[in-house]
Amino acid sequence: MESYISRSIESRIIERLSDDTGKIVLLYGPRQVGKTTLAPHLMQSFNKQKILEINGDFQPHSEMISSRNPDKIRLSVAGYEILFIDEAQRIPDIGINLKIIHDHFPEIRILVTGSSSIDLANRVHEPLTGRAWTFRLHPFSAGELINNSGYLAFHSRLHEWMVYGSYPGVLQMKNSRDKEMYLNEMINAYLFKDVLELSGIRHSRKLQDLLRMLAYQIGSEVSYNECGRSLGLDTVTVQKYIDLLEKSFVIRTVGGFSMNLRKEISKKQKIYFLDLGIRNAVIGNFNDPGQRNDTGALWENYLFLERTKLLENNQISKNQYFWRLHTGAEIDYVEEGGGKLSGFEFKYSSRKSEPPKSWATTYPHASFRVVNRDNYPDFIDPENT
Repeated sequence: MESYISRSIESRIIERLSDDTGKIVLLYGPRQVGKTTLAPHLMQSFNKQKILEINGDFQPHSEMISSRNPDKIRLSVAGYEILFIDEAQRIPDIGINLKIIHDHFPEIRILVTGSSSIDLANRVHEPLTGRAWTFRLHPFSAGELINNSGYLAFHSRLHEWMVYGSYPGVLQMKNSRDKEMYLNEMINAYLFKDVLELSGIRHSRKLQDLLRMLAYQIGSEVSYNECGRSLGLDTVTVQKYIDLLEKSFVIRTVGGFSMNLRKEISKKQKIYFLDLGIRNAVIGNFNDPGQRNDTGALWENYLFLERTKLLENNQISKNQYFWRLHTGAEIDYVEEGGGKLSGFEFKYSSRKSEPPKSWATTYPHASFRVVNRDNYPDFIDPENT
């Protein structure tokens, strides 16, 4: 990846920084996802304005903005029209200080980035209630990659996206060995270090074991009770760890869809990884999809995460579920929104599939379609929504 790849949320962030609401723009996302690369491109839209850039990792900058004293803060920000704060979670009392800047210096537009939703959200949620727009940056989406290189080039590397994911750093690696080394460094330096540090969890081995267990169960329903018994943890602790991993942008939980019918199962969760390169690094398997026994699960996870990026990047509000009956009838993925209910079955092969009769009977007005390698682009590409 030699040239800059535009991100889907760029125009929306610029619009929010330019509107007359005066709200702070918060940009969340995991480490190495491209926030620091995106920010200068956003700032180019305001290059005629005076911009103050502050990095939370740099102590003098941090001290400038963390005083809680409007008069002291004024000495730092007076005369600037745009304030950009990177790695904001490193700044003490960042939420309170952002509130002070917002309330005392309403003429200043503020963009804030942070690598940890756990840390930063906890610090800014209450102080900035009603004062902020929030965006999340993912690894590159299929739509972004298609816009950059075209569909044919993207599709020719489909197996690569399923095995190595789409973190910017992965795309920069020239060969599979380097990609694997990069991803292994990511899980060791971030997942098994930063996440533990942020959460204060002592039993790091248990969290690692749980994450591996979840990685082997993508696309399947997960029982927190069974995970706990296998790991020697109580269910409450398992729930805490899974919540931590979700807030750290590692996984996403999905509940079962139910209209309160006894025959429908809705208590268990499905869990998907938000990047398949990370998932495959966790289990140490970078084999090609044609040479592994979890190809169907990989395909389901890939389509789910790309659909999730599509919805979030384009601010499309829909609820995401799976559906299963006690009889065993099931649908991989269900969307509900705008008064519409849609069911999707994910097939890596091109085989056709009919919806379960119980789905069509229970929800006669719901749509159903199979998503396979022949028709998947219009499921994950924003140009086709």
